[in-house]
Amino acid sequence: MPNLHEGTFVSPPEAESSVASQAPARVVAIAASAGGLAALTHVLSSLPADFAAPIVVLQHLTPDHRSFMAEILSRSVSLAVEPARHGERITAGRIYVAPPGRHLLVGADGVLALSDTERVQFVRPAADVLFHSLAESLGPRAVAVVLTGTGKDGADGVREIHRRGGTVIVQDEASSQFFGMPDASIKTGMVDRVLPLDEIAPALVALTRGGER
Repeated sequence: MPNLHEGTFVSPPEAESSVASQAPARVVAIAASAGGLAALTHVLSSLPADFAAPIVVLQHLTPDHRSFMAEILSRSVSLAVEPARHGERITAGRIYVAPPGRHLLVGADGVLALSDTERVQFVRPAADVLFHSLAESLGPRAVAVVLTGTGKDGADGVREIHRRGGTVIVQDEASSQFFGMPDASIKTGMVDRVLPLDEIAPALVALTRGGER
């Protein structure tokens, strides 16, 4: 992993105080690549309007064009959906979508940071970068979800989430349009649950309401 702390992963000065008291109880990060829009829409549209955690969404997209991901998701999702913005503090019941061409990180204070550091696993934004930041910042309060996609982005981040006591959920092969990313994460041996797409949203609801790991 590249060094993510050299001038890129810094919360705004006003966010430095009372970090622990303002951080969300749990944060969910969902990563996808090829076939991801349909999978993301399915999971996110199945969550209730009172979902008890912030959700950060990362989809591999071409950086050459403006992304309409937030607008597309908002058509079928009951939660508020918005593009992730540097320096924004995340709140429960909202979905923050990573912009194309920039890494997205989450700080211990629940503040988002965007970074132009080098690509990881040939992509930017990279799930590995997001998951590493979540693991480092939130430890056992981090929840990582890996959905359909090619390549192996996310696997290194999954290891770190698991090592720090967080929870990892991965889409199963039968319901994945492309199994590269889920398979790479499963092969780490550090995944808590491998679930069909239909069961991921209920699992997230249970986790964020204090249910089973």
